[in-house]
Amino acid sequence: MNDPECSKGGTGGRSTLSRPMVLLLAVTCGAAVANIYYAQPLLPVVSKALGVSEGAGGLIVTASQIGYALSLALLVPLGDVLERRRLVSGLLALSAIALLGAAASPSLGALYASVALVGATSAVAQIVVPMAASLAADHERGAVVGTVMSGLLIGIMLARTVAGALAEYGNWRLVFVFAAGVMVVLAITLRLVLPRVPPTARTPYPRLLRSVVTLVRTESLLRRRMALAAVGMGGFTVLWTASSFLLAGPAYEYGPAIIGLFGLVGVVGAAAASVTGRLADRGHGRQVTTGGLIVLTGSWGVLVFAGRGGPLGLGALMAGIVALNLAQQALLISHQSALYRCVPHARSRVTTALMVSAFAGSTVTSALTAALYPLVGWAGISALGAVIALLGLAIWALELLRPSPAEPLAAPEADEEAHAGRTSGVRTDPAREHTEETTHA
Repeated sequence: MNDPECSKGGTGGRSTLSRPMVLLLAVTCGAAVANIYYAQPLLPVVSKALGVSEGAGGLIVTASQIGYALSLALLVPLGDVLERRRLVSGLLALSAIALLGAAASPSLGALYASVALVGATSAVAQIVVPMAASLAADHERGAVVGTVMSGLLIGIMLARTVAGALAEYGNWRLVFVFAAGVMVVLAITLRLVLPRVPPTARTPYPRLLRSVVTLVRTESLLRRRMALAAVGMGGFTVLWTASSFLLAGPAYEYGPAIIGLFGLVGVVGAAAASVTGRLADRGHGRQVTTGGLIVLTGSWGVLVFAGRGGPLGLGALMAGIVALNLAQQALLISHQSALYRCVPHARSRVTTALMVSAFAGSTVTSALTAALYPLVGWAGISALGAVIALLGLAIWALELLRPSPAEPLAAPEADEEAHAGRTSGVRTDPAREHTEETTHA
């Protein structure tokens, strides 16, 4: 194996996932995460319809993000201790109810509450990803994760386009009704076709949450991948936040409908990145990470020319969008593939740590971009994106110079045993322990 990270961390076995099932899970991820992005292009329309200021209307997105963040931290870990087919279908059904509540909201306060619940249930996407990894065989796990994660990023990109089109021909409430219908169809379909996915741990809920902290505190591989996830999502957010200002400004003067179509350009990069999962399966995960960080950095060298406007600027913007989305998706797939091999017993908890870090990076860079753009313009924001990418290269250089341990990570429920193992120079093999536990059961 060319990739030393936890090369023996898999559990083997035959895959229970057909190609149609993988695509169904990818659609589920994309549709679920799209729920928290539908509102973004609708904010002016919603604010006017409810008779509130645009500033108050803008908090609709904030409410959904707060719900999503809380769910990442508090709900996603349950994927390790509950039967996941029932958990996923139940959350999709709850999401449909919340979306219908948003569509029927008579006031801004009611809409805040509804979209917060929509955000919380949309984190089901981050339960589906480790579930798919658990159902996949070792030799195809990276490819499966890559396909499912491509669906997730495509959902983010297409949400703005779909919302704009539906609102154009109907009204903003129709968007939420449409999304609720999609959730109902997916909930029923997954309940009928998914196999049972038994839990990988039996841990009380408070201890389950503490074990996430334990993993972060004790494992350098997880901490470094979390930092890189924050960098990748940070650069992604800088681009999509600032590009709206650029496209609406004097250089292009596009309206909201045309700006929304640029999400389709991002889909190209997201779809192309699914091949990186196959590279990870062949032992090239570290090379994927290196290449992703180089492309992420180089994309800002192209994007800076977008500020010129005209055909040259437009071409630079589109090429930069494709490159940056490709890099971000490749990096995220690389992080998940490496960690899922290392922590087969706690994939949902690893996803919690990884995605909370990514979300934190997105939140910070979104605020920075909004504050700095009026002062430094597109060129300054491009420099900010490049600095963030260079920070990622520095973090990765540390990993290359001082690699994290290559053995599977110790089970967080057995923190004392893990520390004892390190003291004696022996690391616990959780995959073997889980196999033995299953055999005894």
